[in-house]
Amino acid sequence: MQEKQYLKWYNKVGYGSGDIAGNVVYAFLSSFVMIYLTNTVGLNPGVVGTLIAASKFFDGITDIFFGAMIDKTKSRLGKARPWMLYAYIGCAVTLAAIFAIPVDMGKTAQYAWFFIAYTLLNAVFYTANNIAYSALTALVTKNSKERVQMGSYRFIFAFGTSLLIQSITIGAVAACGGGAGGWRTVAIIYSLIGLVVNTLSVFSVKELPEEELNESSKETVAEEKYGLATAAKLLISNKFYLMICGVYILQQVYGAMLNMGIYYMTYVLKNENLYGVFSWAINIPLIVALVFTPTLVAKWKGMYKLNLRGYMLGTFGRAMVVVAGYLGSIPLMLFFTGVAAMGQGPWQGDMNAVIASCSEYTYLTQHKRVDGTMYSCTSLGVKLGGGLGTAIAGWMLAASGFEGTLAVQPQSCINMLYFMYLWIPMLISLVITLVLSKMNVEETNERLKAEKR
Repeated sequence: MQEKQYLKWYNKVGYGSGDIAGNVVYAFLSSFVMIYLTNTVGLNPGVVGTLIAASKFFDGITDIFFGAMIDKTKSRLGKARPWMLYAYIGCAVTLAAIFAIPVDMGKTAQYAWFFIAYTLLNAVFYTANNIAYSALTALVTKNSKERVQMGSYRFIFAFGTSLLIQSITIGAVAACGGGAGGWRTVAIIYSLIGLVVNTLSVFSVKELPEEELNESSKETVAEEKYGLATAAKLLISNKFYLMICGVYILQQVYGAMLNMGIYYMTYVLKNENLYGVFSWAINIPLIVALVFTPTLVAKWKGMYKLNLRGYMLGTFGRAMVVVAGYLGSIPLMLFFTGVAAMGQGPWQGDMNAVIASCSEYTYLTQHKRVDGTMYSCTSLGVKLGGGLGTAIAGWMLAASGFEGTLAVQPQSCINMLYFMYLWIPMLISLVITLVLSKMNVEETNERLKAEKR
């Protein structure tokens, strides 16, 4: 029996464009905040890493909190859309503030400025916006194919935005006068672009009525009210949620290490402009893989085999990047970087659909809808993984003897950059592959449904 279709092509494209706004924040922040703070503001990378790690303490409960708030929201716009709409205003303001630290302030004041703006962005505004945006996958359609397509559109825009930001930002900062003023101007421009696109994305889709969302095959279960503690227990008891959280956190640490490429290109390969070239080698294969993900999911009758085999290819690609790096061959590094990205692409495209299946698993086993709370794993992963990865990078740079004012770094720093940019991503890819081998939530759900018939 063919599944009911809920969305037109322009709904999917409109939804996907929301990740332009998300990556205006995330790609810009994760790729350039450390080098802005160390080389322009003059802050110590170790101290910055410690502040980022401390900021994660405040992030600890906000993911589940905002997820539960979304689940309880009733408004004209629905459950998730109002949070997505209004939270982005705070994202825009705090993103601009992070890149507007006055250079004539005392160091203590500069550290405090960064910590407050960074914490507000991550723990409050980005959390609310990102969880709401991700939850829409489960709230605007019940069609599994459409959910995969939404994920593919979303991450095509995400990686396209990342590619653009990583390619043009250094040049844009220089064009805007360079220095602190250049970074501030670029941050304001990105914030305004994100604000406009996020608003358009919010109004491109419409959430389904709760009655339709709660239909469950031949059985209808009365919805029970639950609090934050119950929501947390529901998540912890879902093994697939824990796996997805783990993978998402690892992915963000992986991305944070690749973002250290700006240092690797500058001090190891002696050409900072190669950072944009490597961004093309990562993002173009990812986008190509995303285009074909829905077709491959249909061909292989599910997401499990595609995700696992893709990450096996990705791990091979990263291993060969390590070899090419020590050979000193930039062309080979670029080629195998693309191979790795191609393999990792399908998981990026169908991840939201996997999370929706994970939410369905909770409904089938616990008879409670926790769509918003379930999608807390996306924000949790971005914040914990990305923040932890950036913090670890800062600590490693400081431990290696890095000094932002030096044109030539000590050999201990060069060795550390090899380890951060080559070895850590390969090891993380291997661990993710092992986790994905256990994540067959689709088959589990089908078995549970069969048992109820």
